[in-house]
Amino acid sequence: MKEVRILLLLLVAVMLNGCGNSKATEVPSGSVWQAVMSGGIGTSSGFSFNTQFTASSGGVLSFSSSGTSFQLLNEDTCFGNLSSNSITPAGTLLTPYNSDDQVTGGTFSFTIPSPKGDVITLTSTSVTGTVNPNNNYVLSGGSIIGTWALVPGSGSTCVTASGSFTMTQTGT
Repeated sequence: MKEVRILLLLLVAVMLNGCGNSKATEVPSGSVWQAVMSGGIGTSSGFSFNTQFTASSGGVLSFSSSGTSFQLLNEDTCFGNLSSNSITPAGTLLTPYNSDDQVTGGTFSFTIPSPKGDVITLTSTSVTGTVNPNNNYVLSGGSIIGTWALVPGSGSTCVTASGSFTMTQTGT
């Protein structure tokens, strides 16, 4: 009876090990993520942007210091006409994947601060894509769907707003 229990425990451990992988996924520096945000109110709505980042093994996002890693695409929002150098985003991207190398679940957090003190926060638990185990587990075909919230800074023309967003990875 003792041998049967040990065998069952080993079988369960092997099965659980095959359910997901914790190997770090990389996001290559050539990837461009295009984001479209819906919802919001008046000029605190209609945000869209392109961004480039790399993701470390811990999921922390790194951005180029050249000013090309973030571009707000619409000037008619309460953020106005801001140069790429005036916005320094931050975030994390964790991408667990299954035995078929498909990202399943995953988490994403991204903040976009304005010089006026406004902060847009994007969050998601719906990250999909494919990893390539033959190429350092690089993520390709990434897609992120989630929600966003805007907290206005003191004296800003922005108002509290929220909505949904979709980000799509290209150029991998």
